[in-house]
Amino acid sequence: MKTYSTAASLRAALNTGRRAGKTVAFVPTMGNLHEGHLRLVQRASQHADIVVVSIFVNPLQFGANEDLSSYPRTLAADKEKLFAAGAQFLFLPQVSEIYPEGMDSHSKISVPELSDDHCGASRPGHFTGVATVVAKLFNIVQPDTAVFGEKDFQQLSVIRKMVRDLCMPINIVGVATARADDGLALSSRNGYLNADQRRIAPVLHRVLQETREAIACGYDSYSKLEQHAKISLNKAGLESDYFTICDARTLRPVDLDTEEVVILAAAKLGSTRLIDNVTLNVNPSADWGMLAAN
Repeated sequence: MKTYSTAASLRAALNTGRRAGKTVAFVPTMGNLHEGHLRLVQRASQHADIVVVSIFVNPLQFGANEDLSSYPRTLAADKEKLFAAGAQFLFLPQVSEIYPEGMDSHSKISVPELSDDHCGASRPGHFTGVATVVAKLFNIVQPDTAVFGEKDFQQLSVIRKMVRDLCMPINIVGVATARADDGLALSSRNGYLNADQRRIAPVLHRVLQETREAIACGYDSYSKLEQHAKISLNKAGLESDYFTICDARTLRPVDLDTEEVVILAAAKLGSTRLIDNVTLNVNPSADWGMLAAN
C-alpha cells in the first residue's frame, strides 16, 4: 500500500493505472477504522482494480461545540488494517492541502432539502461540509465507484443527490451497517462510551427494530410510534435527538407514493452522539393503510 499526501502525487499514480486500463474505487474515511470501514474496502475491491482509501478528519463538517479536537486519530493501526484489507493507495492529506486558502474563503457545495432535517437540523452546516469535502476528494481521485456505509443514511442520500445533480460519472455503492453482536452499529465514536453506557447503547437499535416491526404489522400511526420510541429511549438513559419515520428516497414524511420507509434516529448517551437507522420495503398497491402519514 502506497501513501500519498498531495493531490498531485496521488493523481500521477492513479493515471499510471488508468493508462493500463485499470478502474478505481474509492472509500473516503475520517480514520479510527473499524470492521465496518474494512467491509467498505472489501466491497470496493469487488468493483474495481485499484482501491483508494482516504483518511481526512474534515474540520468543515464539525460544528463549533463538536468533537473535532478530540476525534480519535489512530493512524498506525489504520494503516495496518487497510493493508490487510487490500487497499492499494492511501490518501492522507493535511488540512492545508484540502483548504489551501482556509475554509472561510473556500467554495462550498450545498445539497438542498435532503440536508435540511434530521442530522441537518441538529448540526447546521454539517452536510455542506460533507458535500464539499466529498466533492473535492472525488475530483482528486476521479473514481469509477465510491463506497459508503448505510449507517450514515442521510449522508449517503446527500452524496447520491450531489452526484446526480452535478453529473459526476461515479457509481455510488451503499454497504449495509456493520454491527456488534448486540446490534450496536459500529462507529468510531463508540470508543467514547464507558462500560455502563456501552451496555445501554444497543437499546437504540432495539427500539428501531420494534418500530419497524410495528409498521410491518400494519400500525400506521407514525407520530405515535415516534413518540413512543423517544420515550423508550429516554427511559433507557439515552437523550433522544430525533426519531423519524420517513420516505427513504426523499427523507420527507411517508405518503402514498412511498416504496421504502426509513426510520432515522439519533440520541446522546453521555457526551456521545449515536445514530442508526432501519429500512422497510412497502407495497403501496397491496396495503395503502400502512403508508398513511401522520
